[in-house]
Amino acid sequence: MTKHFWQEEFETLGKKDLQKLQVERLNATITNASRSSFYSKLFGKKNIQPGAITDIAQIAELPFTTKQDLRNHFPYGFLTLPKKDIIRLHSSSGTTGNPTVIFHNRHDLNSWANLMARSLFCAGVRDTDVFQNICGYGLFTGGLGFQYGIETLGALSIPAGAGNSLRQIKLMRDYGTTAAHAIPSYLGRLYEVFEAEGLDPKKDTQLKTLVIGAEPHTDGQRKRIEEMFGVKAYNSFGLSEMNGPGVAFECTYQNGLHIWEDAYVVEIVNPDTLQAVPDGEYGELVMTTLDRQAMPLIRYRTRDITRILPGQCECGRTHRRIDRITGRTDDMFIIKGCNVFPMQIEGVLMKIPEVGSDYMITLETMNGVDEMVVEVEVRNDWFQGDIRRLDKLSKTITHQIRDEVLAKPIVKLVEAGSIPKSEGKAIRVTDNRKNGLN
Repeated sequence: MTKHFWQEEFETLGKKDLQKLQVERLNATITNASRSSFYSKLFGKKNIQPGAITDIAQIAELPFTTKQDLRNHFPYGFLTLPKKDIIRLHSSSGTTGNPTVIFHNRHDLNSWANLMARSLFCAGVRDTDVFQNICGYGLFTGGLGFQYGIETLGALSIPAGAGNSLRQIKLMRDYGTTAAHAIPSYLGRLYEVFEAEGLDPKKDTQLKTLVIGAEPHTDGQRKRIEEMFGVKAYNSFGLSEMNGPGVAFECTYQNGLHIWEDAYVVEIVNPDTLQAVPDGEYGELVMTTLDRQAMPLIRYRTRDITRILPGQCECGRTHRRIDRITGRTDDMFIIKGCNVFPMQIEGVLMKIPEVGSDYMITLETMNGVDEMVVEVEVRNDWFQGDIRRLDKLSKTITHQIRDEVLAKPIVKLVEAGSIPKSEGKAIRVTDNRKNGLN
């Protein structure tokens, strides 16, 4: 018999049974969280009693947790267990202050591995696949998060790590890679190397599935990746504060990302009023862990903008689905009085065939005026062409971005591969303004 679910007992729970499980796990989470110094003080001030939740809707009565809270109580203020019981930590870079650190005990890592295996299975990955993990290992959660999930699922794993495109291509061809995970911005660069080597990933590899995530991207970028590699590309969502990857994943129907509600309570709130918004309406994603022991987080404000998709998926999974992340509340910048999200600009660029795989937005103060400079990589066959053709392309991009964000950019066309690439998430915006925020 064909297996349709990785953990059917959780993935197909009815609404009442799922909410009952959430209430049980939320009460246990509150009890556990009260053992940390941060939540112990917070619950005391708010008179929050462990075990008082009888309806999952009561979560709205609990206080929010923010990234700044994590930084202010660095490193051990959220820890609920003795350090001897902790076996791993993951951390952000901390380039703008204390890093955000998440601790795990063995239960937490096993739970995370199961969520990752469940996620990969729902995207069509099976134990017969050869899975190449093109992601950084170490403090960044993507590498090890996927690694343990691949192994739990039982697929042959190639822990390739990030970068070194020629080696990535050789690994794919030598071992017959059928599935891979990478950040979307890197896949554009990888395709350019395929082309430079005279290779076509559609013909010269056995790739059939790509998992993309770790950085927000438009559906246009996903479709471009599918066309370049001749595969199905599945959107994944995660954040280190909720373990890392494996929080929500597209299934093979690709109509939203299933968010695993036996492990998380998901809310969508208006970022200004902090009140819940109806399903289908965009707002800020707020999440609570339900199955993490070492460092539970309650009503964590992710800053990611998305919405709950109404209805149930055709795949049979009953867990609610979120839409792709459209941006972050803290990614927005203001230029010439206009609110701009980088994803709006990417949405314009990905519809233009001549545009290459990467772009960079730099905010500069020029002659006392703030300007938005958009560097855009152009495919080599276009960049080496008629200067008049490039000038026409530049004007087209300028007009389309202005129409989308209502602020006119300064567009600079550059050669493919010339914008610096990072091994982690792509850096899309640099703010060099005299009064800039970065």
